[in-house]
Amino acid sequence: MRYLPLSESDRTQMLDVIGVASVDALFEDVPKSARLSDLVDLPQHASEQSVERHMAKLSAKSVSAGSVPFFCGAGAYRHHIPATVDHLIQRSEFLTAYTPYQPEVSQGTLMSLFEFQSQVAALTGMDVANASMYDGSTACAEAVVMAHRVARGKKAKAVLAPGLHPHYAAATQTLASTLGIEINERDCRPGRDDNVISHLDGDTACVVVQSPNVFGEIVDLQPIADAAHEAGALLIAVFTEPVALAAITPPGEQGADIVVGEGQGLGVGLNFGGPHVGLFACTQKLVRQMPGRVCGETVDANGERGFVLTLSTREQHIRREKATSNICTNSGLCALAFTIHMTLLGEAGITRLAALNHEAACDLAERLEAIDGVELVNDTFFNEFTLRLNRPAADVVDALADKGILGGVPLTRIQPDGDEHLLLVCATETNDEHDFEAFEMTLAEVLA
Repeated sequence: MRYLPLSESDRTQMLDVIGVASVDALFEDVPKSARLSDLVDLPQHASEQSVERHMAKLSAKSVSAGSVPFFCGAGAYRHHIPATVDHLIQRSEFLTAYTPYQPEVSQGTLMSLFEFQSQVAALTGMDVANASMYDGSTACAEAVVMAHRVARGKKAKAVLAPGLHPHYAAATQTLASTLGIEINERDCRPGRDDNVISHLDGDTACVVVQSPNVFGEIVDLQPIADAAHEAGALLIAVFTEPVALAAITPPGEQGADIVVGEGQGLGVGLNFGGPHVGLFACTQKLVRQMPGRVCGETVDANGERGFVLTLSTREQHIRREKATSNICTNSGLCALAFTIHMTLLGEAGITRLAALNHEAACDLAERLEAIDGVELVNDTFFNEFTLRLNRPAADVVDALADKGILGGVPLTRIQPDGDEHLLLVCATETNDEHDFEAFEMTLAEVLA
């Protein structure tokens, strides 16, 4: 059987080697609530036309981001992506390319990754960037592991700021738990990121701070960086909205040692939560500890410009237990989309895009704050801010959705034990005056 090559005896032999009695035993560490108790109830067969009709009906139950006023963010952002981006990444030489294990014959792929690295380094204000990670959360987790490695295991603690996205914190906790790294995590509440300074001590390998943070607050990283360095720790700066870096002082200019985040906001659609593209940059002195791939520029025997994989050890691909990371590939196609979008914008374009985002958020925040039962939590923000409502935010979001408004993300959606009255709201250049008016009127009606 082509797709079921293993016999029952093959499976039994494999289980014996692993040391478990059954396949089910392999999943004991997965919470029961996360397991599928039975196979999806599907018919044994159906015609292609019937399947298409059925899938179309299922799809119609969903509401696409562009079909109604959309104000959701919380780590994934809707921006206008030029048609050129999609057209170019679907060219066969890009779409079918994979990780260049033979870099000498992958010059086009390496060149695009080199340009990607250059753009990320410029955007973050750092010396060097890698050729991408899977997404922002895994990049954050890898940065903490890198800091632990830089400390040579002598410092086992990572301090996470309260404004770090809960999903990033969870991914970091998962990876750190396998390596004996202690995670000192703060309660996820607004206005408390500066408090991380009081939690630094001689055992701290790194402090992780997001700016703009999950509540949209812009955090001054410099005093935190100074305190971290005085304690002999590294500052890991995190972001979820890459466009914000064109409006605020880059983390590298505020003393960050490692900068990581999500690049989805440029060139990559929401995609129902993925695939996205993780950005990872650091200072020059830390480059040999950086995970992932690094593309370098060189010249060939004829003096012509060329590109190679550099600072990439044999262990990264073969002796995995000696590698700096379990990630030895990169999100190549999404990184290319990021690069194309950045190239189309240029420095002036992305600066203007950032200004449009901030203007939109200021306009919306002013409108919504004037509604009875609404309090603006933030003193500062870029294109995302937090509202405190007089009713549970999840109920309000459901009521807004029933009226054709996707009005943000309740904090409890990403932090189940968080303040149920907090609503995260985002406005980008894709929102117009009609969207703002609809949101304002509908929210006032729901809260009345």
